[in-house]
Amino acid sequence: MPEQPPARAWRLVLEHIERDLLDGRLGPGDRLASERDLASELGVGRSSVREAFRVLEVMGLIRTATGSGPQSGAIVIATPTGGMSALLRLQVAAQGFPLADVVQTRLVLEDAVVGAMAGADERDTARAHELLTAMDAADLAPEEFLALDAQLHLSLAEGSGNTVIAAIMAGLRSSIESYVQGGVAAISDWETMAARLRSEHHALVAAIDAGDADAARSLVRSHITGYYTQILNP
Repeated sequence: MPEQPPARAWRLVLEHIERDLLDGRLGPGDRLASERDLASELGVGRSSVREAFRVLEVMGLIRTATGSGPQSGAIVIATPTGGMSALLRLQVAAQGFPLADVVQTRLVLEDAVVGAMAGADERDTARAHELLTAMDAADLAPEEFLALDAQLHLSLAEGSGNTVIAAIMAGLRSSIESYVQGGVAAISDWETMAARLRSEHHALVAAIDAGDADAARSLVRSHITGYYTQILNP
């Protein structure tokens, strides 16, 4: 096969690996063909294969290691929170998402999170309770309180067992923290707001612990929209 133009060669490698994944010829734990073999098979330079491997590694789809042992080479892994979260963080950093869209996405995701947790036969809210206790401290600055707030919501996403939602929430975390932190300046009485948020957090986790999915959904929606409305209309 004639060698492909360098500008597109690494994309050809990505497309080849994607087809193998979709068709089931590759899966988690499988080793990719060597750089030399892929380069020969696809008619690209080894530098193009290395570039494709770097992209896949950043995306969290493979890990690479040098050497000749069983763990060497490029191996397919399943780390959805890696690549997806990194991509979303970059989009957020580039201001690619309007704030209203981030809030709407939170409503969709967190409604699903708390509903799933409350409806599960077993639920783990230990981390959520640790964060609730931390947020109950009286000497927290607004920035510290709201950083814990973001951690609480992420812990619920992780506790839901849905790895895709957890990855998206992790990727959106910096955006969420940005708008909740930025909104402090618009709140004239922070102590009253903090007391309200504490109460809402405790009620939400209590509803999850009680297995009341409807109440948990209603509480998380009012919690998210309430703060957003407050910082827009102080």
